[in-house]
Amino acid sequence: MKHVNLRLPDDLHEQARAAAEADDRSLNSWLIAAVRQAVTSGKTPKRPEGDSATPAPPRGSGHSHQS
Repeated sequence: MKHVNLRLPDDLHEQARAAAEADDRSLNSWLIAAVRQAVTSGKTPKRPEGDSATPAPPRGSGHSHQS
């Protein structure tokens, strides 16, 4: 099992915590279920207007390949 450090805005953390509690799950278990549902549905979540999240940099060697 891999560990991920996830930073959530305070309001989103509170909403996720409340949803997990309503579903009688830990926050971790609820987040796993939400990610699993997102990746198995084949749908990429759309970014709402004003979302400050930035995409992760591409993986690789960090060197540009020039021809």
